[in-house]
Amino acid sequence: MGLTVNNVNTLSLLNILNSTSNDQSNTLTKLSTGFNINKGSDDPAGLIAVQSLSAELTAVDAAINNGQRANSVLDVADSALGEIGDLLSEIESLAAQSTSSGGLSAAEISANQAQIDNAIDSINRIVGTTTFNGKRLLDGQQAIRATASSPTLLNDVKLFSRPSTNTSQSFSVNVESAGTVASATLASSLTGISAAEFSVTGTAGTATITVAASDTITDIRDKIIAAASETGVSAAVNGSDLTLQSREFGSDAFVAASYISGDSDFATGVQQTTGTDAVVTVNGQNAFVDGLQVNFNSNGTSGQFTLTETGNTTSGSVGTIDISDGGLTFQLGTASNTQSTIGINALFANELGDGTVGFLSELRSGGSNDLSSNANNAVLIAKQAINQVANQRGRIGGFQRFQVNSSINALNSTKVALESARGSINDVDFATATAELSRQNVLLQSQTALLGVANQQSARILSLF
Repeated sequence: MGLTVNNVNTLSLLNILNSTSNDQSNTLTKLSTGFNINKGSDDPAGLIAVQSLSAELTAVDAAINNGQRANSVLDVADSALGEIGDLLSEIESLAAQSTSSGGLSAAEISANQAQIDNAIDSINRIVGTTTFNGKRLLDGQQAIRATASSPTLLNDVKLFSRPSTNTSQSFSVNVESAGTVASATLASSLTGISAAEFSVTGTAGTATITVAASDTITDIRDKIIAAASETGVSAAVNGSDLTLQSREFGSDAFVAASYISGDSDFATGVQQTTGTDAVVTVNGQNAFVDGLQVNFNSNGTSGQFTLTETGNTTSGSVGTIDISDGGLTFQLGTASNTQSTIGINALFANELGDGTVGFLSELRSGGSNDLSSNANNAVLIAKQAINQVANQRGRIGGFQRFQVNSSINALNSTKVALESARGSINDVDFATATAELSRQNVLLQSQTALLGVANQQSARILSLF
């Protein structure tokens, strides 16, 4: 090849040098940002995947924040319910102490009554002031609204959860068989009565009944009824037969009587006899029944109601439970159908208890179940209120554990997987990139040196002259 004066070698080396310089610039960008893909031309398909994964991660982060906020709301309600439960335990203790009128002075019982009044005031205050972000949680504003089509047959309807996407539901309720009280004959053909003593036992406790020779069968019945707040056992006269019956319905209710002395008509006593629970279906499904209180789960809705005595004796349909809306609805996932709704029912003193034993508000001074009127029944009302608050607290705890927390756990696992997938596409390998940068530095140095050699070629040709 002849010697010519041209810059082909120089231009070729310049192109190679520019390419290596661009590669080095890209490597430096990756190392400084930590990302493999910094512009669309780096990896078009990878960029699409990264953007899609980033959008999913944004939705997951929002869902996790929603779950954490839901936990915060429910933690506030749970803490308030815990304090109410403690106050109710104090009320039960004070009422139980006051049943022993022989061991306490009138002043001590009066002091107990004052404490009960203060505790009830505190319960109402907690219920009325427990809020989160301006929303009152325990006063019934967050209850799921439901009504019974036949309130004379079933009442005290409470809903604990419902599907978030279905605010309007109707549940048909049927009584398949009636619940019964515990019942037994204490004495048959009771005519000539002489002095006697026997004890009567029921779910509330035991009382000793003293019979005088002058008593009639109705007098004995009335004495048993008078002690019903201590025993939970009432009585009835059927001709010349005297029968015992529990005040409550269901398999947990029982009556028993033991002979102590005197009239042999009472010597047989009564072996423990229990009642039976009603059998009820809701939308054709068997419900869980305790006496006349019915708990049901159907079509994503859970709740409870109480059969009235009229409803209990009704065979077949006792109407419907109709749900409108209400409750606290939380978004627990990334999709629109991952919402859950929980209801928190009103817990004021006039809501705690029931129509059978009475309500907590009746334990106030001057109420029909205050310590001076009926301390034994006050204990039963306090126990009923404790069970109701514990039930509501348990429902909230179950919702937190099995809905909110499980959702957060699943979302956190999803977040880790998405971060890993995005990272495998977009995160730079610093070891590889650093090694590549070193290689590019060596190439640039050698290419720069060679460019100097090429530029000297023209000068060597001139030396021929």
